[in-house]
Amino acid sequence: MSQIPSDAAAAGSAEPAKAPGKRSRRKTWLVSGLAVLLVMCGGGAAIGAYYVDTVPPPDELVLPESTTLYYADGKTPMAKLGTENRTILPYEQMNDAVKQAIVAAEDRTFWTNEGIDFRGVLRAAWNNVTGGDRQGASTITQQYARIAADLNGVTYSRKLREAVMAWKLDDQHSKDEILGFYLNTVSFGRGAYGIEAAAQTFFGKTARKDASRESQLTRSEAAVLAAMVKQPEANPDDPEGQPGYDPKRNDKARQNSIERWRYIRDGMVALGYLTAAEGADLAYPDTVRDYDPRAGQSGLDRPSGLVVNHVLSELRGVDPFKDRPFDYVRNGGFRIVTTVDKRAQDAAEDAANIHGEKAPDVVRGQPKNWQSALVAVQPGSGRVLAYYGGNDGLGADNAGWYLDEDGNASGFGQHPPGSSFKVYDLAEALRQGISPKQRFDSPATKEFPKSGRTRDSAAGPIRNSGSAGCQPRCALWEATVASLNTTYFGLTEQLGVPAVIDMARKAGVESMWANEQGKPKPVRVDLLETPAEEAAARFSTEVGIGQYGITVQDHANGMATFAAGGKRANAHFVRSVSKGDDEIYKEQLTQTDVGLNEEQAKQLNWTLRQVEAAKVPDWDAAGKTGTWQAGKSTTQNQHAWMVGYTGAIAAAVWLGTTDGKPLRTKDGSYDVFGASYPGRIWQQFMTQAAKAMELDPDDYRFAQPGFPQETPSAPPSAETPPTRTPEPTDPPQPTPSTEPTPTPKPTKPPKPTPTTRPSDPATPAIDDVAR
Repeated sequence: MSQIPSDAAAAGSAEPAKAPGKRSRRKTWLVSGLAVLLVMCGGGAAIGAYYVDTVPPPDELVLPESTTLYYADGKTPMAKLGTENRTILPYEQMNDAVKQAIVAAEDRTFWTNEGIDFRGVLRAAWNNVTGGDRQGASTITQQYARIAADLNGVTYSRKLREAVMAWKLDDQHSKDEILGFYLNTVSFGRGAYGIEAAAQTFFGKTARKDASRESQLTRSEAAVLAAMVKQPEANPDDPEGQPGYDPKRNDKARQNSIERWRYIRDGMVALGYLTAAEGADLAYPDTVRDYDPRAGQSGLDRPSGLVVNHVLSELRGVDPFKDRPFDYVRNGGFRIVTTVDKRAQDAAEDAANIHGEKAPDVVRGQPKNWQSALVAVQPGSGRVLAYYGGNDGLGADNAGWYLDEDGNASGFGQHPPGSSFKVYDLAEALRQGISPKQRFDSPATKEFPKSGRTRDSAAGPIRNSGSAGCQPRCALWEATVASLNTTYFGLTEQLGVPAVIDMARKAGVESMWANEQGKPKPVRVDLLETPAEEAAARFSTEVGIGQYGITVQDHANGMATFAAGGKRANAHFVRSVSKGDDEIYKEQLTQTDVGLNEEQAKQLNWTLRQVEAAKVPDWDAAGKTGTWQAGKSTTQNQHAWMVGYTGAIAAAVWLGTTDGKPLRTKDGSYDVFGASYPGRIWQQFMTQAAKAMELDPDDYRFAQPGFPQETPSAPPSAETPPTRTPEPTDPPQPTPSTEPTPTPKPTKPPKPTPTTRPSDPATPAIDDVAR
């Protein structure tokens, strides 16, 4: 290890200390003179500051701190936030280069002055009388006093109080101590507070003198950092005209930096830190790192980084963070414990990262444009146990949406759910007293004049994508297993679109995206703020077969509600927020009832347990598959789903493409269904998460329903694939229900519409049986 050699006058020893007696007599004279001057200028408060104010050292200052997010165990870090960082480096461990450069830049009389720029103080006092300019240079000691006491503005009283506090600081501490205080607290820009943080941020080096020569800051680099102290950040009102001294900000800032660097270099020569020859040989360094706004942060690029966005968005709506900027949380030094269980999150990432090595065999090696999303929610509490919206925590969120720091909605998490949405039709049918054994007309094709679906309409009649042995009349549970569109479309007409939407809302679907004429992208309808009848006017009967987009997160919360016997809890990401020993915020666990009685909840579980894809070894599990086709095609799917639950975990899985093209396997097949691909992801996750969390399936068994005396018919065989209905000559197009009535303005302003990918006009779903 080597040190940077000291120069002619090493920082901290440039001037010998004056005799104590002489300094004391001089200070007494100056105190008396300044006191008279302050009284004449109305500076009584400043005089009091000398006797009352204290100036804390750097380790006692309250400066912006990083905020850390933890997994649900409260011990395992998930991510570190914050645009500001600080690392305390003891003065005796700093190399000479940084000490010399900052003195040459900010206060060339530092080693000899009394801590005060007396000329500046006198000028401020005189200008107080004459109305002159309030600006004036401050010594290093005065600057530290200002930072430590949080003195802002350029008023006369501030300048005078700052001077008195600096004088007191100079009287109580050595010059070495004061320079160390200053170098550990002053801002250098890019969120770096203190010389060590600046050295790492701008050069990837250290200011430690015991480090190797190649890893230490050089004199030239130290001068670049010292230049930035003059204006660490660009003026927000004129960032181009007053960009500061960061050479990577823009050309003007670079020129500012070079000119200030030359001034500092010349000062180092004048102070004897460099010889004239050394000064002439010193070259401006071009090794400043490019600006990275994520510097000082960690964990944001991983899949769990998307959770951070939801945490910040969630806190934005609760006290004491309501309507505060995100930086208040990022730089507040908070300790945020999330609801996300590290064991469940690992299982989610293993299963849903379909391009990874731990994903199910069937999805590994599939085309690069395949993308999946998975969200898991704890039944009864609404805690989000796992969240996978994509492999890049800084990229697109395919599982949900959130409000960004500007209050704009962001995320790509809405997708047409296809037949997976039929769980809400089923739940509403049960609530209205319809038995899963009740039989319905279930032909291969059926007209619905009331909803505009006839042979003469542009959309054509409703068709099933497959068949079942129970046809033409099937029990509701049979139609559920076989995903018969004709059955469920008719059921939706019978129940009423408002009733179906209201059941979905009560279960946890907070938003649904409507296709509106003249708008290229679906428009989000806030189901929490919009009355059911009003919301229903924006959707057609096709809602019952999953035409309209919902988020993976909402779908998972809906499954959690049914897993909890119809008791809905709000999905959320934050368990607690604390700072030091104080708890700032704690989750509020509440439940609402969707209206199912105990028997109806049991029947719902029983029906969804018949779905073959919902089988989880050793567990009682229930679920539903679904697909939605690509454009007008009746043979290609763009979205595939698997949703379901046990008594312990509810999860929703979506599979789609990054470019909006149909799902096509690596072998060129378009036979991509909910059971065959997302179903495998869902099964692996449910199995591995339960095992990792050490959950006992016997603690979560479903109770059997008390059906009427007759025994339900046997489930259709999963081994016999359905025959596909021949493709119609004219591909069916959906016809919206009667023209929606104008939507009245809601009492509360609606939330902004999240960013969504453009989608083709929706058409009837191609649904799948278990295969």
